[in-house]
Amino acid sequence: MAKLLLVAACALVDRDGRVLLAQRPEGRPLAGLWEFPGGKLIDGETPEAALIRELREELGVNTDASCLAPIAFASYDSGDFHLLMPLFVCRKWSGQVTAREHQELRWVRPSELLGFEMPQADRPLAAQLRDFL
Repeated sequence: MAKLLLVAACALVDRDGRVLLAQRPEGRPLAGLWEFPGGKLIDGETPEAALIRELREELGVNTDASCLAPIAFASYDSGDFHLLMPLFVCRKWSGQVTAREHQELRWVRPSELLGFEMPQADRPLAAQLRDFL
């Protein structure tokens, strides 16, 4: 049985209705692919707490659990592990979005999401997010 990996992802949506995508840096698995910001849950951490921490570490922004709305999740078997990834939408945060861990950040229209090369687990989330927004 594959190990279960819990990861939380966030679609930051700006005032213009654009979604933030982050490019995975060189030297990391799936380098060069575009994804929603987020990361692995630490033992005992909720998905919301993980996103608050990850958004602060990766992007330099602060938000609150009340600003995170769950809209979808991915369940993906990689062969080595099984990924379970809830996707949250966040429209309210403080601070300037800055690429602290990613190669590049890009604000894109929901209709453009599927034009980016993404990890397999993110693709169905991108389609659901496009339809939701």
